[in-house]
Amino acid sequence: MNSPSHKMMEKLYGKQHYVDREHIAPLLRQYAEPLPDLDSPAFAQMFDRYADARVVMIGEASHGTSDFYQARAAITQRLIERHGFNIVAVEADWPDAGHVDQYVRGFAHTAWKRHIFSRFPTWMWRNREVKAFAHWLHRHNHQQDPDRRVEFRGLDVYSLRNSIHEVLDYLDRVDPHLAQEARRRYGCLTPWQDEPSLYGHFVERGGVMPCEQPVVEQLNVMLAEQLAGLIRNDESFFNATQNARVVMAAEQYYRAIYRGSTASWNLRDRHMFDTLRALLEHRGPQAKAVVWAHNSHIGNAGATEMGWKGQFNIGQLCRSAFGRDVVLIGMATDRGQVAAADDWDGEMRIKDIRPSRPDSWEHQFLKAGIAASLTDWRDPQRKELRRVLSTPLLERAIGVIYRPESERLSHYFESVLAEQFDAMIWIEQTKPVNALPLPKNQQLEPEDETYPFGV
Repeated sequence: MNSPSHKMMEKLYGKQHYVDREHIAPLLRQYAEPLPDLDSPAFAQMFDRYADARVVMIGEASHGTSDFYQARAAITQRLIERHGFNIVAVEADWPDAGHVDQYVRGFAHTAWKRHIFSRFPTWMWRNREVKAFAHWLHRHNHQQDPDRRVEFRGLDVYSLRNSIHEVLDYLDRVDPHLAQEARRRYGCLTPWQDEPSLYGHFVERGGVMPCEQPVVEQLNVMLAEQLAGLIRNDESFFNATQNARVVMAAEQYYRAIYRGSTASWNLRDRHMFDTLRALLEHRGPQAKAVVWAHNSHIGNAGATEMGWKGQFNIGQLCRSAFGRDVVLIGMATDRGQVAAADDWDGEMRIKDIRPSRPDSWEHQFLKAGIAASLTDWRDPQRKELRRVLSTPLLERAIGVIYRPESERLSHYFESVLAEQFDAMIWIEQTKPVNALPLPKNQQLEPEDETYPFGV
């Protein structure tokens, strides 16, 4: 990957952008706050400083690291219990997360026996760490009035088939005539539901007419019926409408992947941002959200190699929309083990993480010598820390695929940490996530690789 030119970086960040790397680790050592054990109440208390934010976004350097999931859960529990956060929005499919939402808010007896999180990578959300958090949230919500219960929502774009099913199931219950019309409109996509990537291929390469008009029409009809008072504006309608928006975005996404990685990435992250904004609006003026997603989605893409090549992400969009009311927190590690696959749709393996490269941010945190820490540079008094973090270094991103043999090319990108995040959680050595098995005879749903790094 090509780095931005020195002149470009000076224009973006000024001459202070270039610092002696030997100055970075000592300042990290000075400002990094040691973290207590994850199961200590003192751990979560350290994140009270973010109580006034409207959105707290918590990243992860890999989708297969138990420590990252546990840390996010502990922080989120604190923000919910003590500071009024009432939405947990995650990098997962809307219908699958919806089953968890039904359970945690007391509308269903269980979530985990259902056919949820069954597409590759199953371990990303179908794991013991997420299940433990869902059980905690269920218990917490049980003590709250129904209108004060915390939501668990999915932000992602992939659930074409399941979202169509959810829309039709809803309309079958409330208006069979509208359901019949919806089946006709969605009929354009029916041949491609199980392999939506083929839809994009045949539209972009084979001359097949796109289904954009009927899926947009379906969403508009539902909104018009609601405005006319023919459909109640209740929770079920909101869920169905969001599923209709997923279908619309998915139709665009599966065409965009054949026009290039930047177009599909931007469409996906725009959809995640629009979904988050819809959740905040639906919840009302008191809405406060915690977002769980990969660092490559959470951190401001404008301060990374991704942004320099034309990609944006949900973190950048939230920074533009909410300013100081959003906090962007990254997480990183040096070594340990991770749950990941060799290739897309491959089997989950437990892999050793290589020690970080000497020219990486991870190596600077390692040199600082604090095994677990929180480093926050939002404070205006920390200008010197921000200055040394305003130089471009490599940052590692492990998605659901990890290829250590080509790690530099596959898993590192340049970033300016001071502008990418507001804070970093550092855990020097980490363990793999604990995947839950699928029910017997349950086949995985096919899906397409995300870009970059399968994140």
